[in-house]
Amino acid sequence: MRVGLDLLFLVPGETGGRETYVRELVRAMLAQDPSLELVAFTGSDAGPEIAAQLGERVRAVAVAASARSRARWAIGELALVGAAARRERVPLLHAPANFAPPWGRFRRVVTMHDLQYRALPELLSPAARAATAALLRLAVRGAERVIVQSHAAAAEVAAGLGVPGERIDVIPAGPGSTRATSPPPAAQVRQRHALGERDVVLCPASNLPHKNLPALIDALGLIAPPSRPLLVLCGRGTDAAQLRERARAAGVEDDLRGLGTVAAEELDALYALAACVALPTRYEGFGLPVLEAMVRSAPVACSDIPVLREVAGGAAEYFEPTVPASIAAALARVLADEALAARLRAAGAQRAQAFTWEAAARATLETYRRALA
Repeated sequence: MRVGLDLLFLVPGETGGRETYVRELVRAMLAQDPSLELVAFTGSDAGPEIAAQLGERVRAVAVAASARSRARWAIGELALVGAAARRERVPLLHAPANFAPPWGRFRRVVTMHDLQYRALPELLSPAARAATAALLRLAVRGAERVIVQSHAAAAEVAAGLGVPGERIDVIPAGPGSTRATSPPPAAQVRQRHALGERDVVLCPASNLPHKNLPALIDALGLIAPPSRPLLVLCGRGTDAAQLRERARAAGVEDDLRGLGTVAAEELDALYALAACVALPTRYEGFGLPVLEAMVRSAPVACSDIPVLREVAGGAAEYFEPTVPASIAAALARVLADEALAARLRAAGAQRAQAFTWEAAARATLETYRRALA
């Protein structure tokens, strides 16, 4: 089977849920199907590096576009990727990040991660919302199959983009990253970040509006100082001055550590020493950070939204993400109740076993076959 991949969205050095999805899914599909041939259509400034990351069985074809420029990226998606796919004569093109060429003599599979522009319209300007909606409708209109990672996302795509349910395949993702083989000792990490011996609440998330980090900081301020934990934020932008200012306003500047992006080994060490992993997101298409925490047997407290209920089930303590008092109460319960924390650790590790990239790869290959048929 020969499949093209629309990877125009990838920018070398950037990490996130969609980047993880491509990297892990490609690896698992190649392992399962030795005959699979993948042609990756990338931006002109990203091809060699991305091809090297994905493996020798993935051939990169650069197009004259770049995700670093919105205008050039849009032109690339609307015209250049499709033209390159026609030249390469791929019978099937998989667009794994929402947007896809709307025309071309090849079958299409689109992975729709979320419809954030509909769920949180205040995060985009009216013009940006309209443009996003138009591009997404074009992407799914010509697609034989649409992949989503949760039933909650399937309902959104059916209602928001008018995709018939029989064209949607729900294929949950696996864990976002494998566990490091040699994370640094907990004592070393505690010393490096001045954590002392206090309980640590870890929040692995980028500093994006829908991740809702200010509400988590406000919740920290509602926990009485004698039992207040240290809040450790890690992810792109979590070392920003605006978060430090929010902590100062909440009276918890000394109780916050904003680390920015950390290495995989450092992140695993933080998971290991965390008394609780808190995820106050307002919206997700799947909930990869929840799964990553459960894989590592970390107690999870997270937003009570349908998609996270779908991922975590009974293996998390839930809170209302827009109410700091609700967040604070959930954190206090996990930190104070050792039996609850132990139950969440065990239940999370067990539930996480149902989510694997091997299963995602098998289902995605079957989606390819259905699209070609």
